[in-house]
Amino acid sequence: MSEKVRLQAIVHGRVQGVSFRYYTHRQACQLDVTGYVRNQWDGTVKVVAEGPHSNVTRLLNWLHKGPRMAFVQKVDVQWLPPTGKFQHFEVRY
Repeated sequence: MSEKVRLQAIVHGRVQGVSFRYYTHRQACQLDVTGYVRNQWDGTVKVVAEGPHSNVTRLLNWLHKGPRMAFVQKVDVQWLPPTGKFQHFEVRY
């Protein structure tokens, strides 16, 4: 089993108004990753995800592409120790 990690990512580009949060939620649930996704006031999307390193890395790879209507310019990534405080992955408003 892969070591657990925590990812904090800020996704830049055309990522609001294109169902980015919905598809991120769907992808994270398929990968059995916990955490949340939230729109930020500056037009970016914040993703906090915890789970096995391999699954979180797969989610990160997906964040670089996003859903079909999105245009991801860049993803700021921060790797942190997991907290274990999330029970599931949710969309925050």
